[in-house]
Amino acid sequence: MSLCEAYQDLKYLLNRGYRKKSALKFVADHHRLTIEERHLLARCVFPDPWIEEVRRKLLKPGELAGRVLAIDGFNVLITLESIVEGKAILCEDGLVRDLKYQGRYRLNESTEKLLTEITGALKKLGVAKAVFFYGKNVPKSGIVKALTEEALKKSGLPGEVHLVKSPDFELKGFEAVATADVGIISRVDHVFDLPGYVAGLSQKTIESFFEVIQ
Repeated sequence: MSLCEAYQDLKYLLNRGYRKKSALKFVADHHRLTIEERHLLARCVFPDPWIEEVRRKLLKPGELAGRVLAIDGFNVLITLESIVEGKAILCEDGLVRDLKYQGRYRLNESTEKLLTEITGALKKLGVAKAVFFYGKNVPKSGIVKALTEEALKKSGLPGEVHLVKSPDFELKGFEAVATADVGIISRVDHVFDLPGYVAGLSQKTIESFFEVIQ
């Protein structure tokens, strides 16, 4: 049985209100999917009402000018790293997500460069202010905060960088947020695919979910 058939079965169940975790387990076991295939479906497949909700909330680049944009810092960094490594995918709700099995962000030699690309992109978008949130319990988050502040300073972009216990809680208080986290998106008015935009500026290609399952 093909991955496409597994997708269709999962989609059918999700559109009828089944919980994603249980529906995915049933479909994955039935089709004998690999761990990688299960992870792909978990990251990329959603019920139609969710896809419609994201479509309504998703901001285009031209709609960012003059807005305050809150940024899910580690989510964006992990996704951008994944794009560079060829381990990211454009999901069916229109957002780019990573396919790495990485729970926490790990500071590395590319962090500073990615932050420069992020702040440069935000400057190009004309946002009024960028507000970054990082989880303070993540190792070396203080260094990432300092690197982000330096990148903001160099770009000339107004912004703030915060280390907090729960970035999700803080981000839900903003109107527009750069994240691919479902729990946050469901609670805010607008979302922006910042990793996808940054990748586009540097002409990096991102494979779509539907290309993969064909």
